[in-house]
Amino acid sequence: MSQLFAVLFDGFAYGMLLFLLSVGLSVTLGLMNFTNLAHGAFAMVGGYVTYSLVELAGWPFLATLPFAFLITAIIAAGFERFLFRRIYEAGELNQVLFTIGLVFAASAVAAYFFGTVHHSVDLPAYLTGFIEVGSVKLPAYRIFLVVVALVVTAIVVAGLEYTRFGAMVRASVDNQKVARGLGLNVNRIFALTFALGSGLAGLGGALAIDILSLDPSFGFHILVLVLIVVAVGGLGSIWGSFLAAACLGIFDVAGKYFIPELGAFLIYLFMVALLFIKPRGLFGRR
Repeated sequence: MSQLFAVLFDGFAYGMLLFLLSVGLSVTLGLMNFTNLAHGAFAMVGGYVTYSLVELAGWPFLATLPFAFLITAIIAAGFERFLFRRIYEAGELNQVLFTIGLVFAASAVAAYFFGTVHHSVDLPAYLTGFIEVGSVKLPAYRIFLVVVALVVTAIVVAGLEYTRFGAMVRASVDNQKVARGLGLNVNRIFALTFALGSGLAGLGGALAIDILSLDPSFGFHILVLVLIVVAVGGLGSIWGSFLAAACLGIFDVAGKYFIPELGAFLIYLFMVALLFIKPRGLFGRR
């Protein structure tokens, strides 16, 4: 039982990492109707911000996390203002082609400045050991990931569901003309929403370095995973993404541990089976 609990917790912690990486895409894709495949590139930006501050500037790991969020959000706001805003009404195909092209460009820029090798960061000692829970030893860093994911979930849900800003976002998405007629600055609301979603991607990228490692292809590696989380959870549902990420993480880790010959395939099997039953995902609103 202790072994089973350890595997399940490890899977849940991995799922929380997937949630942190995908929650921003759930915001931009689910609320803004914008197919942003460049989401992985913004996660990579946050990863390289943390790597640079920890390994090159000597900052403590935890002190870099707010900057990974803020710098990524600022960069994303610039891209939204000068590039993405022009293709909001261009159709899904144009959005896909444009944003996936940005991932290739970001990968080339990262390779030029940081090389093509895998990078990691030195974690503080209190995040590298184990914490005993009864007879089970749980990795401290994965406990930290779970705590951060729960805090982010509470903040994002409260901000989008129970605040005036969240109401303005939903109004702007549902009917831009009416929203503008009511005096809302739709362009500013979309810019802030996009910056928020991309900043969360940067935070997820920073936290993923120790588990997934960091290289110029990072944006491609996580793209399929975050799309699966958003699809299974359902567009526009933060709780759906949370539950989908938890289930996928547990399926992935438990499958690789107990059925190694099929482990890597189980999350895809789970996705296909669930979407066959519920095409809109677990809590899809549309």
